[in-house]
Amino acid sequence: MAYSAMQSLLFEFVFLVLFILGLVMLAQKLRLAYPIVLVLGGLALSFTGAFTNLEINPEVVFLIFLPPLLYEAAWQVSWKEFWKWRRVIASFAFPIVILTACVVALVSHALIPGFTLALGFLLGGIVSPPDAISATAIMRQVKVPKVLLSVIEGESLLNDASSLMVFRFALAAVLTGHFAFGEAVGSFFLVIGLGTLIGVGVGGVFYAIHRWLPTTPSIDTVLSLVTPYCMYYAAEHFQYSGVLAVVSGGLLLSSQRNTMLTYRSRIEGVNVWTVLSFVFNGFIFLLIGLQLPTITRQLGATSLGTAIGYGLLVSLALVVARLLCALGASLFTRVASHFITVADANPGWKLPLVTGWAGMRGVVSLASALAIPLLTPAGQPFPFRNLILFITFVVILVTLVLQGLTLPWLIRQLQLEDKFTTIPEERQELLIQKKLAQQALRYLDEQHPADGPPNDFLHNLRARLQLDRQFLTRSLDGAGEVPNDTLQQYQRFYLNALEQQRTLLQQMNQREEFDEEIIRKYLAILDLEEYKLREKQLQPAGAA
Repeated sequence: MAYSAMQSLLFEFVFLVLFILGLVMLAQKLRLAYPIVLVLGGLALSFTGAFTNLEINPEVVFLIFLPPLLYEAAWQVSWKEFWKWRRVIASFAFPIVILTACVVALVSHALIPGFTLALGFLLGGIVSPPDAISATAIMRQVKVPKVLLSVIEGESLLNDASSLMVFRFALAAVLTGHFAFGEAVGSFFLVIGLGTLIGVGVGGVFYAIHRWLPTTPSIDTVLSLVTPYCMYYAAEHFQYSGVLAVVSGGLLLSSQRNTMLTYRSRIEGVNVWTVLSFVFNGFIFLLIGLQLPTITRQLGATSLGTAIGYGLLVSLALVVARLLCALGASLFTRVASHFITVADANPGWKLPLVTGWAGMRGVVSLASALAIPLLTPAGQPFPFRNLILFITFVVILVTLVLQGLTLPWLIRQLQLEDKFTTIPEERQELLIQKKLAQQALRYLDEQHPADGPPNDFLHNLRARLQLDRQFLTRSLDGAGEVPNDTLQQYQRFYLNALEQQRTLLQQMNQREEFDEEIIRKYLAILDLEEYKLREKQLQPAGAA
């Protein structure tokens, strides 16, 4: 019996994985962000009734999904950009999230009969944090200024912490009927500060392990999978912010990746984490859509139409509040620039408008709603729990679909200018490649002058570097001109040569005297060569 249940669960898992892959490929075909398609796909799948047993468990989300996703995001964020825009990121992650929660609290308290202000703050803490996965997935399909991505990604690392703090204090107020503002503020900063210190401390321990113990690439990769859980559990065990522990520790280790990890550990680790985050995000967004039947059944006395109306009005309040806060932050920055040094003294209205509109909600909101206890300490049903859960689902669906589908259109209509990128990306690549070639040639000339002892290998290396430098110099000097097809011809022939080498290796693998493990090693080397060639893209600026 147990075996049959396990077999059924395995088949469900395989089906859902294939379903997720199909939806992601459909999203690519339609040029849509995959989180939108996954939620709608899960919604459609929920009407079949085939997966009614699959529910989002808040403990699973917070203890299994959230730590690695936050950690992976911290590794992807540019620390340089994060620090440059730290004030803007902090304002969106803390004051704006808290202000948004206050607006939702007031609106829901006035809108829903019997809905107390404490319950309003509970709902506000649940729906206030935007989900950056959706926003960044959309923005990477449309050309946007780098600052926009930096702010959205940076905000996503911190806003969960502030919203979960509001959620905790509001939940305590509902359960106990008591709320002390001064005590809450003190606890807020204590929880954040000590959570950050714990994350840095645990990160320091793992840095020492990677740096000085005899690890292998496989060990390094497994350690990286364990690290976010250790950070999160250590902070949560002492009732501090596990979110900020993972973020701070992740940023610390990310900044030291080149000193504590070997090249093989970095390559293998990136591959594992890319797949892991893709699968986790796929399941999360699909499961959001699958929750509709369960959430609808739990509405109880509240009619479906009334609940939808509440959800739409709260969604409207949420969207308007974030937009006004974003535009207000721009105005505040302009005033503050007269007194302090800011990264952008005149943000204007276009970037804040897009940042405000990129406020789609996601799984953290739904998991928070599901984490509301069923009963109060007195044994009574938790007031309005089912309605809060339904409103949260409507908010996620409305913001993800409405804002997600219209965000690319808004970006294109505003024609955003990137006033902080002084050198176009294509020219930056050419300059970097030229300087790398020059540095290698300088080292080669110092250590092995051209008139030194003959070495055919070094001679070939020097010739190739000189050719690269010459081509890059011509490309930089003649940017914008139509290049000849010399490089394209070289790339085409080199790729064909690599394919011929693969064919040869596969033929050699058919022979008994060659070890397949060695053959696979050289096939992997050819893959790296092709990867370098395709990613390098030695093209003049403007030709890309």
